[in-house]
Amino acid sequence: MANSTSISELQNNDELKIYRGEDYVVSEHIIIHQPSLNEITSYGEREYYSMIYQLTATPQTMKVQLWDMEIDYTQITPFELFCYMIYKLYPQEKTSILFGNLDLTKFQLLQRRDNDALLLYQIIDNAPVVIDEFTYHIITDYLRKVHLIQKDEKLPANEATKMILIEDDREEWERNRNKEYHSQLKNLISSMINCEGFKYNHSQVWDMKINAFMDSVKRISKIKNADLLLQSGYSGFGVNLKDIDKKQLDWQGELD
Repeated sequence: MANSTSISELQNNDELKIYRGEDYVVSEHIIIHQPSLNEITSYGEREYYSMIYQLTATPQTMKVQLWDMEIDYTQITPFELFCYMIYKLYPQEKTSILFGNLDLTKFQLLQRRDNDALLLYQIIDNAPVVIDEFTYHIITDYLRKVHLIQKDEKLPANEATKMILIEDDREEWERNRNKEYHSQLKNLISSMINCEGFKYNHSQVWDMKINAFMDSVKRISKIKNADLLLQSGYSGFGVNLKDIDKKQLDWQGELD
């Protein structure tokens, strides 16, 4: 895996390097690879995104599953969820697209003697490799930024609201569980290669790293929206540009 960041840049999560698609060095033995569309396609899109959403899950995104296991999702941290339920789910052959030779299932769950904090521990090449809560947040923050996933840590105001949220999620899960899966990338790729603002054709697009591609989807949408608002405003018969949030007109600005 080439073009890796240095360990000294560990905490930066450099947006430009994420966009460029460089591998991300968390430690000597924890290096995260950002896959291309071609790699995701070969792996299997449905399986890939299922793994990404599981690895980056918070108790809020699994409130129904936790409740059915008699666990209150408001009383468990994301790292505890990862340690008790997530990290053993994917053997090395599944996570190699992200972590190369690192095998998450070989970590042992331990507690520090001084403060009882959880940590995952294994020996690789005669050296200890540790995933503590700090390292976990670095890994999952990077994965979310690469895939443009919002972190859900919202807590309900009271018990009644908590139960409503659990039941709402249960109803949504019931509605969707038997639905036929449809690719979320196919329509995006098809739209982009047929869009005049996109510079890659059908043969070239597959080599794009996932973050750069998803960024292009959002960027071109932002450009088109800004152009539409400006054309409408300057026509004299459309929107009043004074009433429009200036961020919507700045096509070079931050993406939502």
